[in-house]
Parts: sequence; C-alpha cells; structure tokens
Amino acid sequence: MKKRLFAMIVSISVALGLAGCNIEIKQPSNSASQKESAENSGQEEETGETEEAAKNGETYILCTSDVHCGVDQGFGFAGLSRIMNTLESQGYEVILIDDGDAIQGEAMGAFTKGEAIIELMNTVGYDIAIPGNHEFDYGMDRFLELTEKADFPYISCNFNHKGDPVFAPYLIKEVNGIKIGFIGVTTPETISTSTPRYFMDESGEYVYDFMADESGKKLYDQVQKSVDDARSEGADLIYIMAHLGNEAECEPWTYADVISHTNGIDVFFDGHSHDTDIVKMKNKDGEEVIRVAVGTKMSHIGYSLIDAEGEIEDTGSFSWPNKIAAPDLLSIKNDVKDSVDAKKADLAQILDEVVARSDVDLSIYDPEEKNANGDPIRMVRRCETNLGDLVADAYRMRMGADVAIANGGSVRVNIDKGDITYGNILKVHPYGNMMSIVEVTGQDILDALEWGAAEVPGENGGFLQVSGLTYEIDSSIDSTCTKDENGMFAGVSGDRRVKNVMIGEEPIDPQKLYTLTATNYILFEHGDGYTVFDDAKVIEDSTKLDNQVLIDYIKEDLNGVIGEEYADIYGEDRIVIK
Repeated sequence: MKKRLFAMIVSISVALGLAGCNIEIKQPSNSASQKESAENSGQEEETGETEEAAKNGETYILCTSDVHCGVDQGFGFAGLSRIMNTLESQGYEVILIDDGDAIQGEAMGAFTKGEAIIELMNTVGYDIAIPGNHEFDYGMDRFLELTEKADFPYISCNFNHKGDPVFAPYLIKEVNGIKIGFIGVTTPETISTSTPRYFMDESGEYVYDFMADESGKKLYDQVQKSVDDARSEGADLIYIMAHLGNEAECEPWTYADVISHTNGIDVFFDGHSHDTDIVKMKNKDGEEVIRVAVGTKMSHIGYSLIDAEGEIEDTGSFSWPNKIAAPDLLSIKNDVKDSVDAKKADLAQILDEVVARSDVDLSIYDPEEKNANGDPIRMVRRCETNLGDLVADAYRMRMGADVAIANGGSVRVNIDKGDITYGNILKVHPYGNMMSIVEVTGQDILDALEWGAAEVPGENGGFLQVSGLTYEIDSSIDSTCTKDENGMFAGVSGDRRVKNVMIGEEPIDPQKLYTLTATNYILFEHGDGYTVFDDAKVIEDSTKLDNQVLIDYIKEDLNGVIGEEYADIYGEDRIVIK
C-alpha cells in the first residue's frame, strides 16, 4: 500500500487546472528520487508494500475529526492513506490521530453500529483516537466493544465510570528521540447530546460522567493535571486531542475556555463544532497556543510538523473544498480505497431501492442566511422547515397521537426533489430511534416547548419541530429555563418565551391530558436534556423505528409522492418567531 504517491495530488491538480487541493508539504533537502517518482506516479497503483526510505528525523502529526462516516468524501480515507504513505516515503515519521465522532452519521455506521468504520480506521492505520459525543450513539456497551476491535487506543482524561477513568488520560509516543504527549478531552456536553440513558445504571442513576460543572473548573483542573503528569513523565511536547468546539452553547467547555485556564499545551487539535478555524490565543500564563479544527466529512486534515531538533516548525490544515472527493477526482487506487469500496458495496443493494418520489426540495438549511464562515445555517435546529414538518407529520399520523414532536438534531440531511431511496431516508434519520406514545399534560408540552426554544435564535439540536400544534416564540425574552448539574431541564424560573400554543384549533389546557409521540431518545432517554416526560404514562412503548415511520408515511399516507403541501421551505407557520 505504501508508495511515494502523495506529490501526485499536487502535480495532477495543477496539470488539470483543479484549484481545489490546498496542500503545501515541506520537502526534505535530499528529495531528488522522490521528485522523480512523483513525476512518474500518475500511472502507478499503490501495491500495499512499503518501500524503505532514509528517515529525515522529522515527524508529521495528522489529525481528522468529525468524520461522521464520510470515509469517501473530501480527502476520503484513501486520500488520507496516500498522504501518509508519501510522507513516509519521503523520510518522515507519521502519527495519525482522530478527535472523535467518526463512527456515526451515515448508513455505513448505522447498519454496522460503527464496526465498518472501526475496521476502516484499522486499515488506514490510526495511532490514537478519542471519543466524541456521538461515539456513544449505539450504546455504551457497543462503544466499549468497538474499542476492543480497534487496533489503536482510545484516550480521554475526563471520561469516568463511578469516579474512575475509563481510558488512559494521555499517551506518550517517542518518535525520532522526541517524546510527544497526547491528551484526550471529550466534551462534557456528551451526556445531553448523545443518549443520556446510556450513561446510567439500571436504576436510572448516572454512573458515567465527563467532569461537567457550571464553572468549568473540574474540566480545566483535569486537563491541567494530565498536562503536568505527562510532562513529569518526560513529554517534550503536549498535543491536546479535544472534542470541545467553539459554540456558545458549549461554554464553559469550549477550546478557548480550556486554553485560557491552563498552561503547558503546545498544540490544540479540536473538533465537535465542525468549524475549520485556526486560532492563536494566550493561555493563562500569556503564552501562545495554536488551535486547529478540521471541519467534518474529511474536508480538512490537520497537521503539525516537528523538526529533527524537536521544535514545532508548522501547524495548520490541508483542505479539499472540491465537491468531487479526492479518491474519485484523482483516481486513487490503494488498499484503503478497495476496503472502502467493499464496505459500500455491502450496503448498496438495500440503500439503492427507490421507495418514493418528492415533487419538492425539503431542507434542513436556510436557503439564504449564512454563518460567519459562509456555511448555510441549519434552520431545522432553530425554526420551522418543510422537512421538519414532514417528519413530525409522519410521527403523528403513523403513530396515531394528538401531538408529535421531533428534535431538530435528529433530522440530519435534505431530501432533494426526485426519487427517494431507502438510503435517503436513512440519512435523514440515521440513528434508528424507536418511537413511542405517552400521555402527558398540557403543562408537560409547554415545558418541552420552552426547553426546545431556549437557544433561539441560536442553533440547538433540541429545538422541536411539531405536528398537531402551533406556537410562538418571543425571542426578546431571555430564556429562564434552568438546568441540573448534567445539563438536563430542571424547570422554568421566570417569564416564558413560548406563547399562544394551540392544539388543533383550541388553546392548550395545562391541566388536560394529551397523547404525544416522539422518539425514545426524547421521551425516555433524556436526549437533548428533556426530562419533562419522566412521569408520563406510556401508551405504546418502542413500537416502530423512526426511519420506517417516515418511509411508511410517504409510501402509504402520501401514496409515494411528497407534493406541493410541503413546497414552502419555511413550513406552514406552525412555529412563529418574533
């Protein structure tokens, strides 16, 4: 597999006039043979054998994050493998790390409960990984089982079980005589942004934690302790592998919070928020630390180059902004590409079955508004959308309840106009959550809507798309929702943002009982922090999968055609924000 082919990525991109692959590799001084090989590599195929090269004493650390099963997108795993192989053939040592959220997000992960992704990571040759919040989406037992199947260790300094660390907090690798310390940090948001029930014992008590507290001090102290311990064991350099992000709702556990409250960190590789920012900021001692994020779906690969004297020479990211993935555009052929293709073939027969048609485009993104990076706003997480309406209608109609709610974070991708396959539906609902019906009071519904609206106009995976009811949000009123120590809903302490709630044609009655359907993630597992249904009477328990409910609604209730009733991308004014 390992042959000196990476230079072809640059040379062929220039030759074909492709202004997409933003890569600049420092060349070793004695690289004439590598240059000659690169110039003749366009017709070659990687064979799976490593050609020995004289080592130049320098080390590249490569970092991926938030792959979310996108193994054939962006650079792809095949492109990543080519980069690694070429660097090694040029005399560099290479360490490959992942910052979490690799195994979930698309059909390949969902159908194999993460195993196919772990097997591919083994093939690529990862050295270290950390758990992101979505590593737990298939259950705690399943994730721990997957870590046993991995040929690389997981680390995390703040992931505990009954007060004891689940993984080692850090790992020191000695390369070219330099001891490099890698410290794992997992977002304390994990409990509320995965499935809270997975972190409990059979009695409903939380037995796993991520050192969350309102001040952030527990996390800062633990990161600092890990840095100090790694230094005391002889680490010359400290690299943080974090899944923290930069979003306001992640405070006080963002990368900036951690850097500003610690010292001794050299480089901070980060994930979780899917941004691609490269930021230099001061630690608590006023010393500069660089933070690098690498987006999602293999659009970027982080790197850090350590020279032969143990100095960090350069840190940044390679980018692949082309719509066509590197393995396809550059016709990359290697063992990793073969493995990816084999995994895709296993799923293709099922996923390619056409089950319906849409006459309209259904979206989770705002067609006009962009964020500061120029990326579309995920409006399904902060306002009504036509796809959110469709999903909620499917829940209510197929389950037979008065009201249906769907958290915006569970609606993952658009459905484009045209044929709809099973794979399209699965990508909308990749988690395979079970559906249930409960009997709740009007007050329970009001509390749920209030919690879901707490972050508006910001994005929030717990924002509720609805069917069978309408409501208004007064965004001029600050949210007065309170949280417990694990970030779960604890009550409303003041004025409410949610107003004028109607069930059908009637104002909601806080004392009246209604039937409500949603996924078990929301109803029973405290997903996105929803605790309001803890005392609800269960009418139907775990009777259908959410993606099957959506397929059945489209095929049977809509006779296989999503029509003009869902044409408005902003929905039917079920949710009005003022």
